[in-house]
Amino acid sequence: MSEYDVVHLHGMHVVRHGSRQAPPLLLIHGSGASGATWSPVVPALAGHHHVIQVDLPGCGQSPPVPSYEVPLQARRVADMLDDLGLCPVAVAGHSSGGYVATALAEQRPELVSSLTLISSGPRPDALLPQPFVVQALTAPPLGPVLWSMRSDGMIRKGFRATAARQVDIPDELVAGMKGITYRAFRKVLHENGAYIAERSVPERLAALKTPVPVLVIFGAADPRWDPASAHQYDAVPNARVELLPGVGHTPMLEAPEATGELMVAFTATGAGSPPVVPET
Repeated sequence: MSEYDVVHLHGMHVVRHGSRQAPPLLLIHGSGASGATWSPVVPALAGHHHVIQVDLPGCGQSPPVPSYEVPLQARRVADMLDDLGLCPVAVAGHSSGGYVATALAEQRPELVSSLTLISSGPRPDALLPQPFVVQALTAPPLGPVLWSMRSDGMIRKGFRATAARQVDIPDELVAGMKGITYRAFRKVLHENGAYIAERSVPERLAALKTPVPVLVIFGAADPRWDPASAHQYDAVPNARVELLPGVGHTPMLEAPEATGELMVAFTATGAGSPPVVPET
């Protein structure tokens, strides 16, 4: 029987699932979301791992902080893992959560056994023109006004605008997103952009002093980041790229079974032979 508990460490709401004796797996969400982004795949992952599902500062149930610089976010995550006594850890990041995961591997290589990056845009020029509803919610002049008026339906509409198929948005994800302030969201976006503008993610991964196995999962129909940009990660040693057909920016919500199977197979085999991509 899997275990479940909630702790608050270094300003972060942390939920743990699965046996504490199983290999640890840290899940990091993207901008404007929360740890609940991972909820559809957690049951499958918790059957094999001690899963650590985190709300980064300013997101979900974690309070705002003065700075959201990616390296600082990674240090907070490292401190949290140190407090839990977990090392090494398989780390997975969705979207900009992949930047925090990468920064963690840059700073504390001994903590990271492998990296899974899901829909993590490699560099700024891979960003596609965003759907109107996303632009309206996230940028001036309408952004601050609409943000304060967000209903559950509006949040779901914004999230679905980045998907390529019909998707159910968990209630806990909607609740977590409602807790994010417009100011925090804009600062997070700015710092994420600064991180990949300074140096692309593939360049950072290729330069790691201690290389780790890397799995890159992209939706082949991602409307946020150019799906073809996923192959920029081909230049990274020990990296494997998997494109999920008919899937957009949120594979965990759009194709949870396929995403979970890829993640479980990868963490079990590391940089071994690529698994067969499940039907989605």
